[in-house]
Amino acid sequence: MSRPRLEVADIFRAYGPAYRRAQAGHLNLPQLKVMSAIETCRTAALGGHVSACTKCDHQRIAYNSCRNRHCPKCQGAASRDWMQARMEDLLPVEYFHVVFTLPAPVTDIAYQNKAAVYGLLFKASAQTLLTIAADPKHLGARIGMTSVLHTWGSAMTHHPHVHVILPGGGLSPDGRRWVACRPGFFLPVKVLSRLFRRLFLEGLGKLHEAGKLAFFGDLSELANPDTFQARLAPLRKTDWIVYAKPPFGGPEAVLAYLSRYTHRVAISNHRLVSADADTVAFRWKDYRIKKGDRMKVMRLPTAEFIRRFLIHVLPSGFHRIRHAGFLANGIRRDRIAMIRRLLDSEPEPDQMANEPPLTRADEDDQLQPCPKCGGAMVVIETFTRGQTPRSRAPPSEDAA
Repeated sequence: MSRPRLEVADIFRAYGPAYRRAQAGHLNLPQLKVMSAIETCRTAALGGHVSACTKCDHQRIAYNSCRNRHCPKCQGAASRDWMQARMEDLLPVEYFHVVFTLPAPVTDIAYQNKAAVYGLLFKASAQTLLTIAADPKHLGARIGMTSVLHTWGSAMTHHPHVHVILPGGGLSPDGRRWVACRPGFFLPVKVLSRLFRRLFLEGLGKLHEAGKLAFFGDLSELANPDTFQARLAPLRKTDWIVYAKPPFGGPEAVLAYLSRYTHRVAISNHRLVSADADTVAFRWKDYRIKKGDRMKVMRLPTAEFIRRFLIHVLPSGFHRIRHAGFLANGIRRDRIAMIRRLLDSEPEPDQMANEPPLTRADEDDQLQPCPKCGGAMVVIETFTRGQTPRSRAPPSEDAA
């Protein structure tokens, strides 16, 4: 894919300093680190390498990537690395996709308590699926899942939800056989919705009782237990959105989907349309439109665009991809091997296994042939941050 004409990095470099000055004291350390990482990504500030063509001696410079998980430019390589590790986990069964969404009255609480509430979202959604699947009235099996947290809607507003990908079945209670779900149907969403609502609200109440929730500004009154319970009371009677999408076409479709979703950020560079000191325009999808073209262009004040991007910065050390059930870390390899024996299937050959490991420098640049003659490019010089390359080659287009 060609380099976008406009990038989030361009906006941060041009208008980020003014935004930081205007918001001094209101940005946390993770947000400041994300801004800095994106601004320096694939620039001379991070070092890089010089490559030369083996045929015509054409040279070019490629700068290192920041590898920050919120950087739009760095997610392609991160996704490929992650997918390489996940290929061996795929089973020859139908796969399903379930989405758990927090209701609007909870999102403000979640924003002020990201680690606690996002963690609860993971826990409640996983426990809901494990509990209902284990019930003999439904599947009667121990299932496994991969959950991915997204905190944004298409317009970059705060919209926390988890995408859960599950094999269509599970291990019998005694672990001796594979229990497959009905073709095209995994679990009833109404039952999932009710249990998810109960588990999440119970968990949120326990966090409040334990003093693990903090409230500021307009929400400061929620520190009072009675006010907090009054805020939650209406939510116990409303329907919570749990959405089951149609099953995937097969394991290959699961891989294609995961490669797009696991390392997605609030907005990709290719959605950007224009930017100046006053306004940023970007494409977004209006899901309220049921038929016709959903794609529209939204224009936001530049400061508001930056603010919306930064509200999706996760707490340091917070894992946005998690596994549960028989796919949980620590037992996944043994359980997958057991299930394959029960299904009498062998793993698909890992077509990526023999590829060389990716380095910190611009991976795409290393794989591209010489733009002048098509010959192979080899690295002739490496330089670290703060160093100036001896070569006078022009930077590659992907390094800018």
